[in-house]
Amino acid sequence: MKTRDRILNCALELFNRDGEPNVTTLDIANELGISPGNLYYHFHGKEPLTMQLLERFQADMAPLLDPPLEARLDVEDYWLFLHLIVERMAQYRFLFQDLSNLASRLPRLAQGMRHWLNTLKRTLASLLARLKAEGLLVSEAQALGQLVEQITLTLLFSLDYQRILGTPGNSQLVVFQVMMLAAPHLQEQPRQLVEQLAHSYLQA
Repeated sequence: MKTRDRILNCALELFNRDGEPNVTTLDIANELGISPGNLYYHFHGKEPLTMQLLERFQADMAPLLDPPLEARLDVEDYWLFLHLIVERMAQYRFLFQDLSNLASRLPRLAQGMRHWLNTLKRTLASLLARLKAEGLLVSEAQALGQLVEQITLTLLFSLDYQRILGTPGNSQLVVFQVMMLAAPHLQEQPRQLVEQLAHSYLQA
């Protein structure tokens, strides 16, 4: 593995474990057993390193936020899609542990996260519209718009909320919470199926 990739992987692990503000480039270099100068050769400070991790996060998420419009999805497929989004976010959870502070210190990161959030919300709205077109949703557009906001907030902050409570971040719990947000907006039969699937996540 190239040194640049090793640095990124190590930074991601330390940022996730200790929080980005608590990790220095010296910590990363020491963890890898390389000189600070070697790290600086690849990344001229922590900000470009952090921005590169954001770009990698966006690239990893891109296929999930651009599902093919022609694909025929079963009800279960929507929640698998959601699960994959939560898993990707958990892999880069440092971005969400203190997002407002991180964004205030790194304006370019704030801009990138706003762009990503807008893409996420458009994707969620598109998927809900497809469910509506298939006759599986009963709620009207205004209620579904609020649902998009509620789902987005849950995705952004649920793992950090768990951390504040002193419990390990549980991706299955996040999926459960989002599914239970969506369930009341579904027709009776898909609602029952979604509630069963949601509870199965808690037992996983």
